[in-house]
Amino acid sequence: VQLQAFGGGFVQAGGSLRLSCAASRRTYNNYVMAWFRQAPGQEREFVAVMSRNGGSTDHDDSVKGRFAISRDNAKNTVYLQLDSLTPGDTAVYFCAASLGTWGMRRPVASYGYWGQGTLVTVSS
Repeated sequence: VQLQAFGGGFVQAGGSLRLSCAASRRTYNNYVMAWFRQAPGQEREFVAVMSRNGGSTDHDDSVKGRFAISRDNAKNTVYLQLDSLTPGDTAVYFCAASLGTWGMRRPVASYGYWGQGTLVTVSS
């Protein structure tokens, strides 16, 4: 599966953005879909993940209550709504797909397919 992420941009603190990730294959609903982010000089870190059928989600504590992942299997697309953004959220955001189990949803190494990343910049 090929992934293409878009929707990043420049926003002031407290603002919102919606990221989208379009997948190339109709078997997209076979994949656990996630978002990760990587700030300059930092490791790539888990942000949020959604199960294959959309029935389960998991968000990192740092974004819980501010970000929300969703997916539309009919459109082969996963979304990440970013609200109440802070400068600490500045990073390149990547979508990723995994054929693995839900129990392994957080490690970067669980994901074999990655989008190209989209930059989110939050000013203070």
